[in-house]
Parts: sequence; structure tokens; C-alpha cells
Amino acid sequence: MNNRYEERLGTDRILPLVFKMALPAVAAQLVNLLYNIVDRIYIGHIPHIGTDALAGIGVTGAIIILISSFSAIVGAGGSPLAAIALGQGDRVRAGRILGNGFVLLLIFTVLTSGLTYLFMEPILRFTGASDHTIGYAMDYLSIYLLGTLFVEVSVGLNPFINTQGRPTIAMYSVLIGALLNIILDPLFIFTFQMGVKGAALATILSQACSAIWVLSFLTSSRASLRLERKYMKLNWNVILSILALGVSPFIMASTESLVGFVLNGTLKTYGDIYISALAIMQSAMLFVSVPLTGFAQGFVPVASYNYGHHNRERVKSCFKVAVTVMFTFNCVSVVCMIIFPSTIASSFTNDERLIQTVSQLMPIFLAGMTIFGLQRACQNMFVALGQAKVSVFIALLRKVFLLVPLALLLPRFMGMTGVFAAEGISDAVAAICCTAIFAMQFPRILRKMDTTPLNRSND
Repeated sequence: MNNRYEERLGTDRILPLVFKMALPAVAAQLVNLLYNIVDRIYIGHIPHIGTDALAGIGVTGAIIILISSFSAIVGAGGSPLAAIALGQGDRVRAGRILGNGFVLLLIFTVLTSGLTYLFMEPILRFTGASDHTIGYAMDYLSIYLLGTLFVEVSVGLNPFINTQGRPTIAMYSVLIGALLNIILDPLFIFTFQMGVKGAALATILSQACSAIWVLSFLTSSRASLRLERKYMKLNWNVILSILALGVSPFIMASTESLVGFVLNGTLKTYGDIYISALAIMQSAMLFVSVPLTGFAQGFVPVASYNYGHHNRERVKSCFKVAVTVMFTFNCVSVVCMIIFPSTIASSFTNDERLIQTVSQLMPIFLAGMTIFGLQRACQNMFVALGQAKVSVFIALLRKVFLLVPLALLLPRFMGMTGVFAAEGISDAVAAICCTAIFAMQFPRILRKMDTTPLNRSND
């Protein structure tokens, strides 16, 4: 078995290695950004119904995020554990993590899609759908749910390709789906006149192709860590370890859904136009968060492998690169969006009233995100080092402990503006707290690493 791709995680110079690992993931995520945004751009420009249809898609976003966040348990929770195991030389454990993770994704698919189908309309009403937008929301979601398995597999297993030091292969899995979606969207929406149903169909067909690509690689001889049937037998120790570390990225992802429920539900009182504005602004945030997610996919396997290999200096160097790049990119990008909000809004709609609404509210909504790159770097580093408990706390802090209460409280004093101000305040406070916690915990983690025996088993 050729493990040279894995071994470079512990030998190549850190700075070029991190960029070599991260740039394909960033490129893939940037195209994936179009994958997620292009639906809203096309839908927002459908003649006569664009604004209401955009609001309808906006309220489905919280449900879709919740469903896809289950894949983060396996992808973001299992892949660092597999990388640590590979760094320790324990290939059997790494194989069991991948195999059990795949089975978990199948279970998550059945549970999430089944429950959502059963309670679709009340969930959408709770999320903020009105009589004007509920039809569009149900049309989109009912088709999207048919592709839940493809979403879970492609998102949940793709990080295991990066874990093997194969970022280019991982990039292709995203590019295939994203480019196909961009091509199919206008075909189904406008040429076949399927509207929002066409957007959903394009999405699931594209995700199916991504899932096939991921599975074909992980089951082939090209993979140094393969998906094998013998490792799919459920092992509760393995599953519990995946769940323990995966709960943090799951909370990070799923609480976005909780926020969607709360924000859309509150804004429903003030009118559908504010739900449409929120959909645009949350899409704008993706222009920052998605590339950062790609960069994290690049540096996390490097940090995890060297943590498992007990190489303190390489772990420290990896974090220095991560925090510098993520903070700088995040700050510059957010400041640009705050300065030019109408440019962002006009990409999604021709409705002048909606553009004006976004222009007024976006600086308030994004203000606290200027320093949020600090939290992204620190929190992903905690996950890379297998620090489950502190990762869970930080994941809960921003959304559950801060944003949700503020989104319910501030409108009583600030009206509709308070809903958007809650995002900015919670982002800033969470970033400061996370950075302080990391500054205290990171030296302790490194010291503990020096006292832990290194497992060199290759059985």
C-alpha cells in the first residue's frame, strides 16, 4: 500500500503543506458557494414571483442546514480521529472509523428525511413561511429531501479523502457537483419552466454525482484508507468517539438552523421582505464562511496527523498559519461587504425596495463578523486536536447562549433592527471568548501530548 500522501503530512514544510492541502479545498468550496448561491440568484430573478420565491427558499434553508449538519458528525468528527489514528500508525482503527461513519450516515438519512416529510408544513410554518411563501418552500423541500442520502454521503465522507493527503481528489468531488448544478439550474428553472422545483432537482442530481465520485475513490485501490465492509460492523467505542468529537461541528452547523428558525420566525411579524433580506445577507456570509471552511479542511488533517505523531512544533506552526490566514481573509472580506451592501443585494434581486432594505441592515448584521476569523481558527484547531468538550462549549456559545436569546430580546427595545443586531453582537462576543479560551488551553494540550504514549501499531 502506497502511503506517501499520508506521510507528507508529517514531513513537508508546514506553510507550503497547509496551502497545498487547503487551496484545492478552498477552490472546491468557492465553486460550492456558487452551488448554494446560484439557486437563490436564479430564483430571485424569476419574473413576477422572484421575491416571494426567494423568501420561500430562505425558510427552507434552516431545515436543509439541519439535515446536512448530521453529516458533520461523521465528516468533521470522524475524519480528525482517522487522521490521528493514521499518525499513530493504527490503520485498523482508522478503517473502523470510516466504516462506522458510513453506517451512521445511512442511519441519519433515514431519520432526517423521514421525519421532515412527515411534518413538513408545520416545520416550514414554524421556520417563518407565510401563506405567500409556503407553496414555494414545500415545492423545493419535497424534491430536495429525495436526495438526502447523496448530501450525507458526499459531505460526510469527502473529508476522509483529505485525511489521506489527497486534497485534489476531494476538490473534484465538490467541483463535479457544483459545476453540474450551475449548468442544470437555468435549464430546469427557465427552459423546462419548473421554477423552484427545477432548482431542487438540479441540486439533488448534482449531489448524486458528487456522492458517486466520493464512494468510487474510497472503495478503490487508489485510496490508502479504504471503505471496506469488514469495518462497517458497528463498534460502539468507535461510534461514541465519533459522536463525542462530532457533536461540536454538528452543533456549529445545526445551530445555524436553530438561528434560522428564530430569526425567520421573529421577522415574519415585520413582513416577508425582511425574510428575503435575511436570505440575501446569510448568502453573503457564505462568501466568507465557505472559503474558511475549505481552508479548515486543509489544515485540520495536518494538525491532527502531527498531533497523533506527537510533533509539538509542527502542530504549533500549523496553528500560526491557520489563524493568520483565516483572520486576515475574514476581516478584509466582511469589511468589503459592509462598504458595498447594495452591490451584493443587486446580485440576488432587481427589487429596489429589497436592495434598499439589505443596504440599511447589512452593516449592522455583519459588524461583529469582522473578527470572527479568530473563532474559526481556534475552534477548528480544538476539533483537530480531538478536544471534544471545549469544542462543544464554544459551538454552543455563539448561537445558543448568545444569538438566540439576543434575537428574542433586542427586538423589544430596537424593533426589527434588533433581530439583525443580535447577529453582530453574538459574533463579536463569541470570537473574543473563544480566543481567550484557546490561549489558556492550547499550552496545556501541548504539554499533555508530550506525556501520552505514541501508538505505532500497524495491525
